[in-house]
Amino acid sequence: MDSYNIMFVILAAMIVVSSFATVLAKSVLRAAAYLFFALLGVAGMYFLMGYTFLGSVQVMVYCGGIVVLYVFAILLTRGSKDKLSENTRHKLFASALLCLAGFGAFVYAILKANLLTELMQTPEALGAPSEGAVINMNDVGHYMLSTDMNGYLLPFEAVSILLLACIVAALVIARKR
Repeated sequence: MDSYNIMFVILAAMIVVSSFATVLAKSVLRAAAYLFFALLGVAGMYFLMGYTFLGSVQVMVYCGGIVVLYVFAILLTRGSKDKLSENTRHKLFASALLCLAGFGAFVYAILKANLLTELMQTPEALGAPSEGAVINMNDVGHYMLSTDMNGYLLPFEAVSILLLACIVAALVIARKR
């Protein structure tokens, strides 16, 4: 195994363990800390794949911005004194059922869109540029702000709605105190 594979395994283990710890943590402060490490692991994956810009954005936006919003929510509550509700059998069964339903919808969407057959094709057949191709900034700007099939405007707007929801939630929590 080369160093690339070793680093991939370390980052993947860090993401999986931190994600489970985020969900299973009893303290809000610990959940935020585990979330930070999960997001940092995802940024490490981007850096490992050579997407330095995307990794930097991951660190700045998610590891910085989202965690700061969580910290504000924690500081506006009682922090470590706030404990999450106890897990009952009914809650565990309902969450397991919802997870299975979500996974089933995910698998159905992949099978319905024939993504598996498209992934088996070569990158050139999918319209991806070859290794020697140079992408100029006009193309990057077009893809970032277009709404067509290869555009990224919808995910960009979804992230802005997520940030807005975090800010509104922090304000609602602060108003209750």
